[in-house]
Amino acid sequence: GKMATSRVKHKVAYFHDPEVGSFYYGAHHPFKPHRMQVTHQLILGYELHKKMSCYKPHKASESELKKFHTEEYIDFLLKICPENMDSMREEMSNHNVGKIGENDCPVFDGIFPYCQILAGGSIDGAYRLIDGSADIAINWSGGFHHSRADEASGFCYINDAVLAIIEMLKFYPRVLYIDIDVHHGDGVEEAFWATDRVMTVSFHKYDGIFFPQTGDIVDIGEGSGKYTSINVPLHDGMDDSSYEQVFKPIMRAIMGTYDPKCIVLQCGADSLAGDRLGPWNLSVKAHGDCVDFMKSFNVPMLVVGGGGYVIRNVSRCWAWETAVVTGTEVPNDLPWTDYWDYFAPSYQLHADLRSKGAPYIKNRNTAQYLDGIRKQVFENLRRLQGAPSVQMQEVPPPMYTDLDSEDEDKLTDDQKRVLQLERSVEHPAEYFSTPEFNAQPA
Repeated sequence: GKMATSRVKHKVAYFHDPEVGSFYYGAHHPFKPHRMQVTHQLILGYELHKKMSCYKPHKASESELKKFHTEEYIDFLLKICPENMDSMREEMSNHNVGKIGENDCPVFDGIFPYCQILAGGSIDGAYRLIDGSADIAINWSGGFHHSRADEASGFCYINDAVLAIIEMLKFYPRVLYIDIDVHHGDGVEEAFWATDRVMTVSFHKYDGIFFPQTGDIVDIGEGSGKYTSINVPLHDGMDDSSYEQVFKPIMRAIMGTYDPKCIVLQCGADSLAGDRLGPWNLSVKAHGDCVDFMKSFNVPMLVVGGGGYVIRNVSRCWAWETAVVTGTEVPNDLPWTDYWDYFAPSYQLHADLRSKGAPYIKNRNTAQYLDGIRKQVFENLRRLQGAPSVQMQEVPPPMYTDLDSEDEDKLTDDQKRVLQLERSVEHPAEYFSTPEFNAQPA
C-alpha cells in the first residue's frame, strides 16, 4: 500500500458540516459545494474519521467575520438574497456579486449561512491548534483565497484563511500561508502584503491573462512585509516532477529562513490533471506529497480546500490527503459510497484523472525556466534575512505586554490596534462548544 513518509503520529481535528454540500451556485456554475459531500463519504468509507476528532464547525458570527471584512460588506451579505436582488443592484456591483448565470459570484439561496459555515470551520481549526488539542486541523470546505475585505471574487465571498490567520496571530509570532491552488492566492497575499508576521507563498499559473491576472515573481510585498510575499509563477502543463523541483526546495528554504510557528496550507485541487479550469497535469499523489512534505516539519498546520472543478478528482485528492495527514495506509480501490458511479471506469483513488479523449497538455515549464524561478526566490529569501524589520522573536511583542495596565497614551499605534483587537475577542470558551457530530453516513 502507499503510505505517507513522515512517521510522527499527529493529532488531527476534522471539521465538516453535512449542510455545506447542499448549497448551490446555480446550473452551469463550475463551483459545486456538493463535492464536499462526496469527499466526506470517501473519508467515511476509508474509515479515516476513526483516526481524527470530528467536529461540526460553529457558524461564524457577524462580529467574527468583521475581524477582516468591512461592516458594510458583511451587512450586505446578510441581507442579499435572490428575492431582493433587483432593489440592490448598486450594492451588488460594489461588492462584485451578481445574478446566477451572469456572475462568478452569484447571489444564491443561503449565501450567508454558507459563508458562516466555511469560515467557522477554519476559525475552529485555528483554535484547535492554538489550544494544543490538535497538531493538524482540516477544513476541506475552506480555502476561499480570492475574497477581499469588502468584495467577493472568483467564487469566494469571505476569506476564511485570512480570518483563521488573524486568530493565529494572537498566539504565534509568524504564520506561513502556502497555496497550491492553480490560481494565485491574491486575497490572502493582499491582506498581509505589508506585514512580516505572515509570509504568503503561492504556486500558480501566471501569464497576465489567467485569473486573477496577478502573482508575478516581482510581487514581493512592501514596507515591513517586503520579501514576505512569495510568488511562483508557472506555465501550462505542470507535471509531477516539475512541481517537485520547485515546491520542495522553495519550501525547505522558506522553513529554514522564516521559521513559522504555524502553517495554513490551501490545497486547491484545480492544479490536478483534467481540471475544467486548470491547465496542469498533477497527479493526486504529487498533490498529496506537498501536504506530506509540509507535515514533516511538525509545525501546527491548518489544511483547507480551495478550487477544484471535477468532483471525482477533488474528492479523490482530499480523501487521499486526509489519509496522508492521519498517516493511514488506504487501498487504491475506492470504498463503496452513494457516488460510486462518479468514479467509473477505474473506481480507484490514484487513477488517470483526465476524461476520456481529453488531450494531454504539453508541459511549457522548461528545466531552465524552473531553475530561474528557484534562484529568484532564493535571492529574495536572502534579502529577507538581511532586512532589518525581521526580528525573529518567539513572542509577538504587543501581545504579551499587559496593555490594559499601561498608560494608553504611551502605546504605539500597533499596540493600540492589538488592544482593540483583544478587547473585541469573545471569550474563547464559546469556540469549544462544537459537539462531536455523529460520524455515520446519513
